[in-house]
Amino acid sequence: MSNPSAAIIIIGNEILSGRTQDVNVQFIATRLAFVGVKLQEVRVVPDIPQRIIGTVNELRAAYDMVFTTGGIGPTHDDITSECIAAAFGVPWEAHEPSMKVLRDYLGPRMNAAQARMATLPRGATPIRNDVSIAPGFTIGNVHVMAGVPRIMQAMFLALEADLPRGTPIEMRAVYGMGVMEGNIAAGLEAIQERFQDADLGSYPFQRDGRWGVAIVAKGTDLARLDAAIAEATVMIEAQGIAPIQGEPS
Repeated sequence: MSNPSAAIIIIGNEILSGRTQDVNVQFIATRLAFVGVKLQEVRVVPDIPQRIIGTVNELRAAYDMVFTTGGIGPTHDDITSECIAAAFGVPWEAHEPSMKVLRDYLGPRMNAAQARMATLPRGATPIRNDVSIAPGFTIGNVHVMAGVPRIMQAMFLALEADLPRGTPIEMRAVYGMGVMEGNIAAGLEAIQERFQDADLGSYPFQRDGRWGVAIVAKGTDLARLDAAIAEATVMIEAQGIAPIQGEPS
């Protein structure tokens, strides 16, 4: 089974300024791996219409699906929705079913700014939002979600069952406390050459003042991942270090 491809676009000046730390990519990447979608690119773009429009059009042509986060709230800098409409060349207009849900939820206090959250590109399908009611939406192969992590997660989980799927992407790892990355670089490269159907990486970490290296193998064939990690384990043992199969505490 082939694995569909995906990209994420993070939209918002607050990410680029450093004021807000993005935590959405890890969640989306983990869930995509679970359903067998290969995340291949992540971009962060500012609240500038042409930058958003251009990036959306570039990535939706390059990948099977695109996920955006941020910029679908009620304020002046929440411009993602109208930019997506412009990218697809369709009107940005009130989506009456979503507008009714929002009216029923907010009641008489609903105002024009809040109504923006139920204004969607023509032809878009809303993504349910069980946290704060205002929807995300899908148009073509682009899935548009909120930037607030709890809301984004609810939207993604509502969307997940309808995503194209492939073989789940698994991960195996082995850890070596006291391993120096430079001492295993050549050996790890040789293992990668033998296991080109897996993605191998080494990641330094620190625990209790000591440095170590995690060797991680990712792919869709569990037998091959286990074999690659077995070779990595032997490589760590050759350094005179006892490998750790579970993440060090």
